Amino acid sequence: MMEGSLLDIGKTWIFINESLADGLLSWNTSGKSNARILQPLWDLRLGREEFLRSPLFPVVLSVAFYFSLCTPFMIVDLIGNKWTWIQSFKLQTNKEVTVSQIFDTLGLTFWNHVVYILPAAVSQWVWTPDTHLPELAPSLFEFMWHQIASLLVFDFQYYVWHWTHHRVRFLYKHIHAVHHRYHSPFCWVTQYLHPWELITVGFLTTTNTWFFNCHPLTIWSYMLVSIVVSVEAHIGFDLPFCLHNWFPFGVIGGAPKHDMHHLKPTTNFQPFFNHWDKLFSSYCPAMKAGGIKPKQLLDYEHKNKETKKFI
Repeated sequence: MMEGSLLDIGKTWIFINESLADGLLSWNTSGKSNARILQPLWDLRLGREEFLRSPLFPVVLSVAFYFSLCTPFMIVDLIGNKWTWIQSFKLQTNKEVTVSQIFDTLGLTFWNHVVYILPAAVSQWVWTPDTHLPELAPSLFEFMWHQIASLLVFDFQYYVWHWTHHRVRFLYKHIHAVHHRYHSPFCWVTQYLHPWELITVGFLTTTNTWFFNCHPLTIWSYMLVSIVVSVEAHIGFDLPFCLHNWFPFGVIGGAPKHDMHHLKPTTNFQPFFNHWDKLFSSYCPAMKAGGIKPKQLLDYEHKNKETKKFI
């Protein structure tokens, strides 16, 4: 009787452990565990596979997300000058965004999307095979490190591209100068770009995930994170919820750093992080909310003025 009870308890214990393992973990051939915390999110694809498999889906997702993200900041730019509390977070307090500037930047943005993005998307739809959608979600670790790695790779690529297009006068004059028309960035300046720069950025962002054979969920999330970081760098506000305020030691540059790049174009070439700028002495300390210059920036400007006296 006791042996039967012990056997039943043992079977129950095995069943419970197997159920938990099946629900939370999957094991690959190397014996490493892949946490499936993201499985409920990934299962939302069920019933929508035909749309999500289409090569057009990433394009629609990124374009729709970009315009949706920029629109609230555009509203703030146009009517926020009446809100004292929001102006306290503005970086260049002496600059206002006008309706004509909105039309100018949106005009070029729409032109680039119609003339370049749309044909590229149609070509991708015709020639690219449908996206494979695996049954399992990526592990949380894989989901995180693949995005971080892709961001780091892009950050280095664009640092080199950006530095080159500032140092080579022909490239700056005929390509990158378009983006620098505005010394005080606002949201729509993010993609206020020469077509060559837009195509380069799009190509690098798309192909970086290929290096790591990323899961579709990871790729889509990486695209959205890239847009968030890019738009944040151009909003012209140092808002408390922005990403650069979440991380210590100035890991991420954000809007304060990129505003300084538009004011001092030979500095701050990195789009997201700060390590290459600091390593190669192209880093300039940033202003703070309200246009306040911290001691680091004042010391930097004083040092550069003194240096120019001896050149």
